[in-house]
Amino acid sequence: MKNILKGLGCAGLFASLASFAPAANMTMTGMISDSMCGASHAKMTAGHAGMTDKACALACVKAGAKYIFVSEDGKIYQIANQNQADLAKEAGDKVSLTGDVNGTTITVSKVMMGKKK
Repeated sequence: MKNILKGLGCAGLFASLASFAPAANMTMTGMISDSMCGASHAKMTAGHAGMTDKACALACVKAGAKYIFVSEDGKIYQIANQNQADLAKEAGDKVSLTGDVNGTTITVSKVMMGKKK
């Protein structure tokens, strides 16, 4: 009986430790945007002549928004490390972004400029 309980206890311990698995490291293509505009800067750029997606994203972040990543399929990821150097540099542009994904949050490790639209 004690052996059965020990076995069940060990199985439960291993099952609970499996839930602490590390985030998946992925590379995705999409756009660095901001939490105010989301997937599209169209409303803001239409109302301000000459404003680019980049200028819009930077202005929104300066006003308190957070950087986000919008994948090519339209899924929005929150960016955990907002101070990552390449976010401001590549904001509003198509990029290949690499990082650890945990649900809808990504911790960015690398940003590479994509092809121009």
